[in-house]
Amino acid sequence: MLKLRVILIAVLSLCLLFSLTSGRFLLVNNPRRADVIVALAGETDRRPNRGLELLAQGYAPKLLLDVPALEKFYGSSELDLAQRYVQQLPLQPGQSVAVCPVFGLSTKAEASDVVRCLEQSGVHSILVVTSDYHTRRALSTFQHELPQYQIYVTAASDPQQFSSSWWQNRQWAKINFDEWIRLAWWEAVDRWR
Repeated sequence: MLKLRVILIAVLSLCLLFSLTSGRFLLVNNPRRADVIVALAGETDRRPNRGLELLAQGYAPKLLLDVPALEKFYGSSELDLAQRYVQQLPLQPGQSVAVCPVFGLSTKAEASDVVRCLEQSGVHSILVVTSDYHTRRALSTFQHELPQYQIYVTAASDPQQFSSSWWQNRQWAKINFDEWIRLAWWEAVDRWR
């Protein structure tokens, strides 16, 4: 009976430790200079802005905005909206911003779309910009799917969406749980297809 209690306490302690550190584990923030910055599709109020900050700071001379090719908002395609947005950007000499149409609904499919947009560009390294909770999975996915490139990742944080102290807010808890499911699916299933 004593052995069972010790095992139970050990298992519960490990579960508690995992729970308290699971949010921090998801976050990988390692911005490095690269040939191109790629802001992944989604969270258009955060990811493109973070990409533009990095462009202005000289992390790369080019920013590629991934935009869902088939999405529409109030009769306008998201691609058209993105093109108009890019045209009005005040860029410095030597900087460029382009739109990359993405058709996939997963990070793995988006990586394939990025390769298509980078063909014949001479790019060797990519700085991926994504949501903070998505950084670990995005880095793993892009490294696996695009082994010909050096991949770095950085976070576009949104404190309303996520914090590594995920247990303090219902939305953060939902995002933490959801991202762990997606990470597990990527590692156990999608990576091997």
